[in-house]
Amino acid sequence: MKSIILASGSPRRKELLERLNIDFDIIVSDLDEDSIEQSKPDDFVEKLAYEKAKSVSMLTNKDSLVIGCDTVVVYNNEILGKPKNNEQAISFLKKLSGSNHQVYSGIAIIDTKSNNKYLSHEITDVYMKELSNDEIAYYIQTGEPFDKAGAYGIQGIGSLFIEKISGDYYNVMGLPLNKLYKGFNELGVNYFNLVNIIND
Repeated sequence: MKSIILASGSPRRKELLERLNIDFDIIVSDLDEDSIEQSKPDDFVEKLAYEKAKSVSMLTNKDSLVIGCDTVVVYNNEILGKPKNNEQAISFLKKLSGSNHQVYSGIAIIDTKSNNKYLSHEITDVYMKELSNDEIAYYIQTGEPFDKAGAYGIQGIGSLFIEKISGDYYNVMGLPLNKLYKGFNELGVNYFNLVNIIND
């Protein structure tokens, strides 16, 4: 039985994997994300996801599937990562206010035994309401924007500002589950052999 390793410290990704009722370990990648040169959003998130998974796969001797992920927000072809300070968070939210943007998540799965890999990405369109300066200021005071790409979290307080989405909701949370399932299949792993069966 292969072990599953999530190469991410994201509480949202941990929560999503827990929903799938599979056992997994977490080993946080020490990749310096700033060392990866920005490129087209799809290539960029796939590269980051792969490098995170690769760095963790080198730390384990287990027969494992290592899952790496990365998520960015894209507005008018500009990549918005996690804001570094209040001013950047304000700038990001003002750009997204009253408009639509795209959320890109890259996913990489590495089989440490065979060295086979799965690499893909997902894109979701997100529509945000127009925000007042007060709403932006109050939201920043909550602290939520600072570990979120684009300075908002759709699964938290930021959900109040989202009018609609078109595409995979879980992608916006940071882990496109359908892509994860496809990746398991492509690597010859049946998810239903991993799941802990719940008996009522």
